[in-house]
Amino acid sequence: MTPNELRQSYLDFFSQKEHTVIPSASLVPENDPTVLFITAGMQPLVPFLLGEAHPSGHRLVDVQKCIRTGDVDEVGDNTHLTFFEMLGNWSLQDYFKNDSITWSFEFLTKVLNLPLEKLAFTVFVGEVGIPRDEESAKLWMSLGVPENRVAYLGREDNWWGPAGQTGPCGPDTEIFYWTGSKAAPEVYDPSDKRWVEIWNNVFMQYNKIEAGKYELLPKPNVDTGMGLERTIVAINGLESVYEIDYFQNLIKEIERLSGKSYQESEETVRAMRIIADHTRAATVIINDGIMPSNKDRGYILRRLIRRAVRYGRGLGIKDGFLSELAKIVVNDLGEVYSDLVKNQPCIFEALTAEENKFSKTLEKGLKEFEKMFSQDQKIDGAEAFILYSTYGFPLELTEEMARDKGQAIDRKAFEIEFKKHQDLSRAGAEQKFAGGLADSSEATTKLHTATHLLQAALRQVLGPHIFQRGSNITAERLRFDFSHPEKVTAEQLRQVEDIVNNAIEKKLPVCFEMLDLAEAKARGAIGVFEDKYEKLGGQLKVYTIGGQAGEDPHSREVCGGPHVENIGNLGRFKIIKEEAVSAGVRRIKAVLEPS
Repeated sequence: MTPNELRQSYLDFFSQKEHTVIPSASLVPENDPTVLFITAGMQPLVPFLLGEAHPSGHRLVDVQKCIRTGDVDEVGDNTHLTFFEMLGNWSLQDYFKNDSITWSFEFLTKVLNLPLEKLAFTVFVGEVGIPRDEESAKLWMSLGVPENRVAYLGREDNWWGPAGQTGPCGPDTEIFYWTGSKAAPEVYDPSDKRWVEIWNNVFMQYNKIEAGKYELLPKPNVDTGMGLERTIVAINGLESVYEIDYFQNLIKEIERLSGKSYQESEETVRAMRIIADHTRAATVIINDGIMPSNKDRGYILRRLIRRAVRYGRGLGIKDGFLSELAKIVVNDLGEVYSDLVKNQPCIFEALTAEENKFSKTLEKGLKEFEKMFSQDQKIDGAEAFILYSTYGFPLELTEEMARDKGQAIDRKAFEIEFKKHQDLSRAGAEQKFAGGLADSSEATTKLHTATHLLQAALRQVLGPHIFQRGSNITAERLRFDFSHPEKVTAEQLRQVEDIVNNAIEKKLPVCFEMLDLAEAKARGAIGVFEDKYEKLGGQLKVYTIGGQAGEDPHSREVCGGPHVENIGNLGRFKIIKEEAVSAGVRRIKAVLEPS
C-alpha cells in the first residue's frame, strides 16, 4: 500500500462512519504561543475540544501535517522523522470508547488486514483518584485480543493533558505493531523497541480544575492519532520508515549526487537518511511561509537546512543540491498538498540562498578552527562548543578535524557548555511562552477579534495583497504576520490604527454563518481556502464584523474563533511595533488599552 492509498482508505473508512473530512491546517499554529509548529493532529482542534462548536459537526477526520524537532538527534534511526503526517479522527461530545476502539480494530484488521498476532495494546493503569481503565482493556479483549497483549501502564505512557494547567484530559489506549523479523512474543513487553506505536486513542473524560482535582466531564471527547509513515512500514512489512518510496526516491538522488552507495557503511546510511528527512521537512516548512532566520521557527528551519548541508558535504556533495532534492519532495507530495507545486520557485530559492550562505560560514568556521588550534596546539571542549554554536560545526566534525592533528576533544567539557546553553534557552522559552495553550480568556478573545480589524485595515491602507502569514496571541498583546514586500511607514501605521479605532467606536456587532466555499468567496470572505474544501464540499465558519442595514461589512473572514459579540468593548487599539520577519513578510505587535 502506498501513502496516498493509506490516506484515502482512512478518510473513506471514517467518512462511512459519518465523519466529516477536514483539511490539514498549516504547520504554523494559530493563536498558540506554546509551540513553534503543529506537532500533533489535535493541536488545531484545541478550541473545539475545549467546547467550541466546530463548523463541520461532531465527528471529524483528517490527515494533518506535523513537525517535531525534540527528537532531531534520533532522526536517521528506523522510526524517527522531523516531518510526518498524522491520520486522526475525533468525536466532539459524541461517541466514546466503545465506538472508538471498535472502529480502530476494524480499520486495522479488516481494512488494512494487519494480523492480530502482530498487535499489542496499552491502557492506563490508574492512580489515586482515577480508576484503572478496565473498560478499554475489556473492549480490546472482547474483540479477540489475548489478555497478555494488553498492558497497563502509567501516566507517562497512557495519559494525555491537560494542554495547560487546567482543562480537558484523560487516559489513552495505544496500539503497537511488531516489527521484528521473528514471530512476535506472546507477552507484550513495553521495553522491547521492536514494538512500534502506530495509533493512539485519547479519551478526554476528565476536567482538571485549579485545585489539582479531576472532575468527570458530562460529555467527553475522543482524539486519535495514527502516524502515516509508521503505519506504511507495518502494512508493507518494512523495517524502516526510510524504505518508503518517498525516502527511497530522495536517497537514490543522494547516491547519484555523492557517488556513494547507501549501504556503504552505517555512517553513510545515517547521513543519507538525515539529508532526506531534513530536506523534506525544510521544504514543507518553507511552503507554509517560514523563512530561515535566527529566531523561533526560522531558526529551526535554518538548523535543519544547515544540518543537511553538513552531512551532504561529508558525503562529498557539491553546492546547490538541496533544491534538486526539494524537486523530488514537491513531486511526491504535490498531489496531496497542491500549494507545494505553486510555491516551488520560492521554496527552491530559499533553500539555495541558505545553502550558499552556510557554505561561506563553513569556510569561516574552518579558519576559526585553525586559529584556535594554532594558539595552544589543541581544541578544548569550550572551544568546540564555540565552533558548534557560532559556526554550526557539529561536535563530530570538530572531533574528526582534531583527530587529524593527533588530538581528542574533551566531550565532558563540551557537554557542560552545551547544558549551560540549553538551560539558558529553556529558561527563555519558558518565559516567552508562559501564555498557555490557545486559551479562550476574555483578554485573548478580544485580541483575536482585533486581528480581524487589523487585517481589514491593512488591506485598506496597503492593498489587497495583504494576507495573514501567522498569528500569536497572549493575554497581553497580539502579534500578526502578513504578506508585504516593504516596511510599513509611520503614516501608514497611524492610518491603520485610526481605521481600527473608528470601527471600535461604531460598536459593530460580530456574527458568524456556516457557508460553503463558493458562497464564502462570493461574499468576499478572506482566509485559507484549502483545495480539499473544493473536493469535499465542506462548510466554513465565516465571521463578519459589521455589515448590517445594507452596509458593507468592515471584515469578513474564515476563522474558528473565539470572538467577542460586539467590538465596542475592545478598548483602544495601539500598534507598538512593526518589523520584518522574513523576505516578503512583516510583523505587527499591538495591544488593546482601556478606552
